[in-house]
Amino acid sequence: LDQLVESGGGSVQAGGSLRLSCSASKDSYSSSCMAWFRQAPGKERVGVASIYTSGGSTYYADSVKGRFSISRDNAKSTVYLQMNSLKPEDPALYYCAKITFSACKWAAEAGTQGAAVVEFWGQGAQVTVSS
Repeated sequence: LDQLVESGGGSVQAGGSLRLSCSASKDSYSSSCMAWFRQAPGKERVGVASIYTSGGSTYYADSVKGRFSISRDNAKSTVYLQMNSLKPEDPALYYCAKITFSACKWAAEAGTQGAAVVEFWGQGAQVTVSS
Protein backbone atom coordinates (compact mmCIF):
# COMPACT_ATOMS: atom_id res chain seq x y z
CA LEU A 1 0.00 0.00 0.00
CA ASP A 2 1.42 3.36 -1.05
CA GLN A 3 1.14 5.63 1.94
CA LEU A 4 2.90 8.74 3.20
CA VAL A 5 2.37 9.91 6.77
CA GLU A 6 3.51 13.38 7.66
CA SER A 7 4.18 14.94 11.04
CA GLY A 8 5.86 17.96 12.56
CA GLY A 9 3.79 20.89 11.41
CA GLY A 10 2.98 23.73 13.76
CA SER A 11 3.28 27.39 14.50
CA VAL A 12 6.51 29.33 14.90
CA GLN A 13 7.63 32.93 14.96
CA ALA A 14 9.35 34.46 11.96
CA GLY A 15 13.00 33.51 12.01
CA GLY A 16 12.27 30.25 13.80
CA SER A 17 12.60 26.63 12.70
CA LEU A 18 10.43 23.58 12.18
CA ARG A 19 11.11 20.07 10.95
CA LEU A 20 8.62 18.03 9.00
CA SER A 21 8.81 14.26 8.74
CA CYS A 22 7.34 11.95 6.13
CA SER A 23 7.24 8.21 6.71
CA ALA A 24 6.70 5.97 3.70
CA SER A 25 6.05 2.31 3.17
CA LYS A 26 9.31 0.51 2.49
CA ASP A 27 8.32 -0.61 -0.99
CA SER A 28 7.30 2.84 -2.16
CA TYR A 29 10.36 4.50 -0.59
CA SER A 30 13.13 2.29 -1.91
CA SER A 31 15.13 3.70 -4.84
CA SER A 32 12.70 6.51 -5.47
CA CYS A 33 12.45 10.28 -5.51
CA MET A 34 10.66 11.95 -2.63
CA ALA A 35 9.68 15.59 -2.50
CA TRP A 36 8.00 18.32 -0.53
CA PHE A 37 5.43 20.69 -1.98
CA ARG A 38 3.49 23.50 -0.38
CA GLN A 39 0.20 25.22 -0.97
CA ALA A 40 -0.67 28.59 0.50
CA PRO A 41 -4.31 29.71 0.77
CA GLY A 42 -5.68 30.73 -2.60
CA LYS A 43 -2.57 29.56 -4.45
CA GLU A 44 -1.55 26.47 -6.37
CA ARG A 45 0.67 23.75 -5.01
CA VAL A 46 4.34 24.31 -5.79
CA GLY A 47 7.53 22.34 -5.41
CA VAL A 48 9.87 23.02 -2.49
CA ALA A 49 12.54 20.32 -2.43
CA SER A 50 13.27 16.83 -3.71
CA ILE A 51 15.72 14.03 -2.93
CA TYR A 52 16.83 10.74 -4.42
CA THR A 53 16.40 8.22 -1.64
CA SER A 54 19.29 6.08 -2.91
CA GLY A 55 22.04 8.58 -3.68
CA GLY A 56 20.81 11.46 -1.56
CA SER A 57 21.15 14.21 -4.17
CA THR A 58 18.91 17.14 -3.34
CA TYR A 59 17.18 19.92 -5.28
CA TYR A 60 15.45 23.08 -4.09
CA ALA A 61 13.15 25.84 -5.22
CA ASP A 62 14.94 29.19 -5.33
CA SER A 63 12.63 30.59 -2.66
CA VAL A 64 13.94 28.17 -0.01
CA LYS A 65 17.58 27.64 -0.99
CA GLY A 66 19.89 28.23 1.94
CA ARG A 67 17.03 28.05 4.46
CA PHE A 68 15.42 24.64 3.96
CA SER A 69 17.10 21.28 3.89
CA ILE A 70 15.67 17.96 2.72
CA SER A 71 17.21 14.76 4.05
CA ARG A 72 16.36 11.11 4.46
CA ASP A 73 16.84 8.18 6.81
CA ASN A 74 16.74 5.06 4.68
CA ALA A 75 16.60 2.74 7.67
CA LYS A 76 13.32 4.38 8.67
CA SER A 77 12.01 5.03 5.13
CA THR A 78 11.56 8.62 6.22
CA VAL A 79 12.20 11.95 4.57
CA TYR A 80 12.60 15.21 6.47
CA LEU A 81 12.27 18.88 5.68
CA GLN A 82 14.23 21.11 8.02
CA MET A 83 12.96 24.66 7.71
CA ASN A 84 15.09 27.43 9.16
CA SER A 85 14.77 31.21 9.09
CA LEU A 86 11.07 30.91 8.40
CA LYS A 87 9.52 33.94 6.76
CA PRO A 88 5.98 35.35 6.65
CA GLU A 89 5.69 34.04 3.06
CA ASP A 90 6.40 30.42 4.10
CA PRO A 91 3.07 29.51 5.80
CA ALA A 92 1.24 26.82 3.85
CA LEU A 93 0.08 23.25 3.87
CA TYR A 94 3.22 21.23 3.25
CA TYR A 95 2.78 17.96 1.38
CA CYS A 96 5.15 15.07 1.12
CA ALA A 97 5.04 13.28 -2.22
CA LYS A 98 6.59 10.50 -4.20
CA ILE A 99 7.38 11.77 -7.65
CA THR A 100 8.43 10.20 -10.91
CA PHE A 101 12.08 9.22 -10.65
CA SER A 102 13.11 10.94 -13.88
CA ALA A 103 11.62 14.23 -12.68
CA CYS A 104 13.60 14.42 -9.45
CA LYS A 105 16.12 16.96 -10.73
CA TRP A 106 13.57 19.55 -11.82
CA ALA A 107 10.25 19.02 -10.02
CA ALA A 108 11.11 21.12 -6.97
CA GLU A 109 12.22 24.06 -9.13
CA ALA A 110 9.33 23.90 -11.57
CA GLY A 111 6.73 25.80 -9.58
CA THR A 112 3.27 24.39 -10.16
CA GLN A 113 4.41 22.04 -12.94
CA GLY A 114 6.11 19.72 -10.47
CA ALA A 115 2.75 18.55 -9.19
CA ALA A 116 2.10 16.87 -12.54
CA VAL A 117 4.73 14.22 -11.81
CA VAL A 118 3.51 13.27 -8.35
CA GLU A 119 2.61 9.59 -8.02
CA PHE A 120 0.92 9.98 -4.66
CA TRP A 121 0.61 12.52 -1.84
CA GLY A 122 0.76 12.67 1.91
CA GLN A 123 -2.10 14.22 3.85
CA GLY A 124 -0.41 17.59 4.42
CA ALA A 125 1.02 19.34 7.45
CA GLN A 126 0.12 22.91 8.37
CA VAL A 127 2.94 25.40 8.92
CA THR A 128 2.11 28.79 10.39
CA VAL A 129 4.55 31.65 10.83
CA SER A 130 3.74 34.62 13.00
CA SER A 131 5.52 37.95 12.71
